[in-house]
Amino acid sequence: MLNFTPINGRPIRIMYSNRDPSLRKSGNANIFIKNLDKSIDNKALYDTFCVFGNILSCKVATDASGESKGYGFVQYERDEAAHAAIDKLNGMLMNDKKVYVGPFVRKQERDNSPGNVKFNNVYVKNLAETTTEDDLKEIFGKFGTLTSVVVMRDGDGRSKCFGFVNFESPDEAALAVQDLNGKKFSDKEWYVGRAQKKSEREMELKEKFEKNLQEAADKYQNTNLYLKNLDDTVDDEKLRELFAEYGTITSCKVMRDSNGASRGSGFVAFKSAEEASRALSEMNNKMVGNKPLYVALAQRKEDRKARLQVRMSEIVFF
Repeated sequence: MLNFTPINGRPIRIMYSNRDPSLRKSGNANIFIKNLDKSIDNKALYDTFCVFGNILSCKVATDASGESKGYGFVQYERDEAAHAAIDKLNGMLMNDKKVYVGPFVRKQERDNSPGNVKFNNVYVKNLAETTTEDDLKEIFGKFGTLTSVVVMRDGDGRSKCFGFVNFESPDEAALAVQDLNGKKFSDKEWYVGRAQKKSEREMELKEKFEKNLQEAADKYQNTNLYLKNLDDTVDDEKLRELFAEYGTITSCKVMRDSNGASRGSGFVAFKSAEEASRALSEMNNKMVGNKPLYVALAQRKEDRKARLQVRMSEIVFF
């Protein structure tokens, strides 16, 4: 009833609070609309797209003065609704303007997509120590006009075995990368690619690390058990003995501090989820030494934090 109601001349937006950011960040069921007429506001966009399914969020981008920038976003509850909206409305007229409706793509992904990246500066590594600027000029010069070439050297003038080649044309730079990457010169296989800023490299490495971390977590989902309240006498070998009867153990570790003393917690990973489940049900609250053992499925820190936030949001304070 109150969504898009004007307050002090500005329409408010109301949606359900969702403390788990994974859905929003994933971009699932999220669509992007551009070439919108300036007269289309949040409510008009909502009214147009709500026929395809339940909308979680709907917004027309505006400048500082509140005027439409001509594009907007709609996030649905379900992927099917987003696909239906794209199929039916992409290329249709809205207020006599043909609009584009397509899947939302994050800026990082747009910037890194091969079709969008234009570059002049090329990075080349794994050079032979004897490779000089003249060698690079001869090899790269076949692809176009070069504006600068450098082999990086240390304080004593010795080659660091990498360098940079700058082209006048981005198309020539791309052609050089395509042709020379992976080729051997002086028994050295060159890496040739777009020169990146330090921040770009760090972002790329971070995303790769997080992807590998997620793949590992998915692989071992429901097979890794977290233990706490361990007796001080329990070491890795004793822990393996306690859980060995429930299945094949792939790893087993008692966590220790810098002095080697047990922290009273540890992990046991099984080959299958069924084995882990059986061990959990049998060993949780079992007396080991003089303490009842706590056993649960291991969770990533991010998952534990998200679940805790959801739990806290459900608490009613009086």
